[in-house]
Amino acid sequence: MVRPGRVSLVGAGPGDPGLITVRGMDRLRACDVVVYDRLVDERLLDEAKPGAELIDAGKAPGNVRLSQDQINQLLVEKATAGLSVCRLKGGDPFVFGRGGEEALALVAAGIPWEVVPGVTSAVAAAAYAGIPVTQRGVATSFTVVTGTEEPGKSEPDYDWRSLASARGTLVLLMAFGNLSEITRSLLDSGMRSDRPAALVQWGTTPRQRVVTGTLENIARRGAEAGLSAPVAVVIGDVTSLRDQLAWFDTGPLFGKRVLVTRARSQASRLRAMLEERGAWCVEFPAIRVVPASDPAPLDRALRRLAEYEWLVFSSVNGVRAFRDRMDALGIDARALATTSIAAVGPATAACVSELLSIRADLVPAEFISEAVVEELRQRGVKGKKVLLVRSDIGRDVLETGLGALGAQVESVVGYETKAPEDSADQARKAFAGGIDVVTFTSSSSVENLVKLLDGDVALINSATTACMGPVTAAKAAELNVRVDLVAGEQTMDSLVGAIEAHVASSAARAGSQRAT
Repeated sequence: MVRPGRVSLVGAGPGDPGLITVRGMDRLRACDVVVYDRLVDERLLDEAKPGAELIDAGKAPGNVRLSQDQINQLLVEKATAGLSVCRLKGGDPFVFGRGGEEALALVAAGIPWEVVPGVTSAVAAAAYAGIPVTQRGVATSFTVVTGTEEPGKSEPDYDWRSLASARGTLVLLMAFGNLSEITRSLLDSGMRSDRPAALVQWGTTPRQRVVTGTLENIARRGAEAGLSAPVAVVIGDVTSLRDQLAWFDTGPLFGKRVLVTRARSQASRLRAMLEERGAWCVEFPAIRVVPASDPAPLDRALRRLAEYEWLVFSSVNGVRAFRDRMDALGIDARALATTSIAAVGPATAACVSELLSIRADLVPAEFISEAVVEELRQRGVKGKKVLLVRSDIGRDVLETGLGALGAQVESVVGYETKAPEDSADQARKAFAGGIDVVTFTSSSSVENLVKLLDGDVALINSATTACMGPVTAAKAAELNVRVDLVAGEQTMDSLVGAIEAHVASSAARAGSQRAT
């Protein structure tokens, strides 16, 4: 007999993937099967182990992929087959998440199970809107109620009179579709019509929208604003604190949809920096970095490292590829004892320090290949042996420039860039919801995105285009991509700063025009 696997009912939190618990993440990363809900952020699914089966059990109004009974049976079947299962649920499994029903089905089938509590939107959505559900002197309790009851009930469970008379905060989940009826019931039961209320759509995410009003008009205001589920409804005097405590949706880039085109392995930091400022990032890896198809030239160079007087890295990817081949050949940093290292910019230099445990000897003031050539000219490289580690489509500025200075240059491919699979459809899909800013961090990311769009740059030019460095900007212009802003330095910090300044300037101009 096959020993049944364990099922973990894991709360994924209310939307922000950073709100999953440490234990929840551990279970997600270890399980063979992940059964996930509609509101689970897709980035959490990237944390599943390679080869894990991902099953979409999402239920949206009018679109039910699996019924609750089918989900229960699926969990039992997968665990009975000996697989470990992560049932990844939005919010907390036991707060209107039907986790109790799934647990009872597992108990009945004799399946080992556990629950990993999650952050519920009943508290988190309000908090991200700047609304504390309790506040000394304002509300000493809060009540959470579902706005959707089981179909076919002869009588509702709501005691509207008790809810209307409670002095604390009332939070309603899954209630937006019935909000007019709910507010009318509360008014008819004695709740005062001017009691402050708020609606929080897509709480804790960059898509968050907040509408405020009173019990009497909040349903109308939500409809006029075009809100739709998911929405958390918060009723109580604490909602008046939002004007003072709003923090999440006040970022300089909040609500701006930004297309991130870095390679997937590099996009996380840029995305994190943008989202810290409130941006809604659409991640599209226009390039995929892979090891060199023929590592032999790099391997030969690695075995002769002592012969080179300079080792030049033009990107972080080159450093990573170099380190990977060192490990493969059993070579460590001692082989670089007599070799000086040049890095094209601070990010590359930081990677040299991290992966090779060596400080770069040369980082130019301007983070481009031409500046590296100029710095080495001033130091004198005539007759010296220089090793360049680059991509398969890298520019030949370093090789040509150093060769013209009399250096003995050996250029080897450390890594290759490819277009991701099915990326043509993904590229157009990325623009489908509207994009405010397109970011380009390298010439190859521009080339690949334009190629995937069959040379039609209209979609790109419909947004603001932001380039990291003059070389990337020049390539964009060459391909008829309109360049709206160029980062002063070839760093992600500079790129994000340029986007932030551009958005602020545009907002100021728009405000001035409205004023006149």
